[in-house]
Amino acid sequence: MTAAEVVEFIADFAVAAKAPVRIHTTVTSVRQTDGGYHVATDQGDLGCRSVVLASGACNVPNVPALRQSVPASITCLTPMDYREPGQLSDGGVLVVGASATGVQLADEIHRSGRPVTLSVGEHVRLPRTYRGRDILWWMDASGVWNERYDEIDDLTRARGLPSPQLVGTPERMTLDLNALTDAGVELVGRWGAIRDGKALFSGGLRNQFALADLKMNRLLETFDEWARDHGGAADTQPPERFEATRVPASSRLELDLTSGKISTIVWATGFRPDYSWLDVPVLDRKGRLRHDGGVVDAPGLYAIGLPVLRRRKSSFIHGAEDDARDVIEHLAGYLAG
Repeated sequence: MTAAEVVEFIADFAVAAKAPVRIHTTVTSVRQTDGGYHVATDQGDLGCRSVVLASGACNVPNVPALRQSVPASITCLTPMDYREPGQLSDGGVLVVGASATGVQLADEIHRSGRPVTLSVGEHVRLPRTYRGRDILWWMDASGVWNERYDEIDDLTRARGLPSPQLVGTPERMTLDLNALTDAGVELVGRWGAIRDGKALFSGGLRNQFALADLKMNRLLETFDEWARDHGGAADTQPPERFEATRVPASSRLELDLTSGKISTIVWATGFRPDYSWLDVPVLDRKGRLRHDGGVVDAPGLYAIGLPVLRRRKSSFIHGAEDDARDVIEHLAGYLAG
């Protein structure tokens, strides 16, 4: 579905559900009261016994502190500021972060004729298609998406994993680091510090690549095993494996930000939730919501749509449905009690 089709789908759902949707309404505060919660908005206040937080996990760009040390001569943007390559100054562009957004922006900006350097840290590599099927078909059919949060060994790590290196195009192209290298994008390691106007990068590209390739191949083996055990092999092509991520013959460890070679830095370093309006003490010291499968650490307060809330698919539109059933069952019991 295109972005316009998704918007139309959601608008139609609101009509079909006949819910009293309030559009163009900004919530400015949620606080506890004796009877539940007081919700302040720019269109008037609401009182309720229970609140479900469905505000998402990607509200605010998560830019590292070293941004403050970047020379003033360089324009810094986040994916929320960026619109298209034409808004960028002439000159080189440093894209920081090689997850879904980072690889997409590196590709698009490079196609505009600007030299691009991509700083690569931990990432999740996936092919767009596997054995003739879309990779997300495999995630769903094999049951990987449905793995529950209480079955995952390191839940905190699972909830913090970067988004896979995927791009949505009509031809279902795979956009990985090899494709970017072939196009002429320069790969460097994780950006760790700035010293004397120079960006200093990690020398661990080989290890990052090897780990991402290992995890991808393990996942593909999971798909192959499911296909053998559940008759999926008849509906798909034979198993395949992909070229390992190629390590550059030489990778620079520093880049002089005062030389004029870099005019723009795009911080594709992820996002975080915005809970500035939530006046309830339910955040940990890192600003994360304290919850158990969407049941927040406050009576009558719930969450939906966060990464691995109750399943690995929780942060996807199609993943909210099963989570909602579980959360609403708890909510109904709370209201009945």
